[in-house]
Amino acid sequence: MANLQLHFNGNFALKKEEISKIIRAAAEEKGLKDDLPSLMARTSLGNAKVGRIKSWAIRCGLIQDNHLSPVGEIVWRLDPELESPITDWLMHFYLSFGDQGIKQPPAQADEWGGWCYFVYSFLPEHSRFTLEDLQYNCASVFDETSKAIGERIKYILKAYTQSQALSSCKFLTLDKDQYSAGDANLPNPYLVGYFLAQLWERDYPGVGSVLTESIFNQKMGLAQVLGIKTEALLLQLNMLEAYGIIEQRKAVPPFQVIKRFSEPLMLLEKAYDSDR
Repeated sequence: MANLQLHFNGNFALKKEEISKIIRAAAEEKGLKDDLPSLMARTSLGNAKVGRIKSWAIRCGLIQDNHLSPVGEIVWRLDPELESPITDWLMHFYLSFGDQGIKQPPAQADEWGGWCYFVYSFLPEHSRFTLEDLQYNCASVFDETSKAIGERIKYILKAYTQSQALSSCKFLTLDKDQYSAGDANLPNPYLVGYFLAQLWERDYPGVGSVLTESIFNQKMGLAQVLGIKTEALLLQLNMLEAYGIIEQRKAVPPFQVIKRFSEPLMLLEKAYDSDR
């Protein structure tokens, strides 16, 4: 059975205010490669917390090798307090790949842990569920006790539903004890284009055009990242075409998508600029 891989945060939930303190320190010359007392002083985070919040920042794609990642540099420059919904979606995107980053996906999403399983396997089949439903399904997949699973998966759910985390995405909403997915507050086309560009480089490196069907069926792909179905994904592709990010050939089948983007990070910068 697979490993849940959700112990990286200890007992600390995702809080953007705390992650902002970590990236502020990472932006300084010495970065996060510092002794613990100094790092605690620089971030105002306690002994037990500072390393765990750093782990959150790494999983969110903002920190790399104790300094800001290329993505983190853009976020620090354009949204240092992590207030923009663009940043919420960006953090979700990287969290959805566990600790693996944008690499060739495994045969089964659960091989990369509980977060990947939740986004790419569980949610597409369960648009409405309770904590107990999720716990039951995870227990059949992961080599953990039911109690441990119940405790750890709460941090995924909190990340999407708490106001100090990623709730502005509405990737997941909570009403009493019922969670719902599939009605997300989708980001602007430039950020969707950035996600597509990253997944394109992962799966179709050096290729200028792919079958539209390939994007629809992409493993751990754009539809699941956005929490949408094929029909809604087609609308997103149409929007990307209107913004000049892609071109579509739909005169005769098989339909194709042609990339018109070059540097993904330019799309990320435009995502922030267009949201101001």
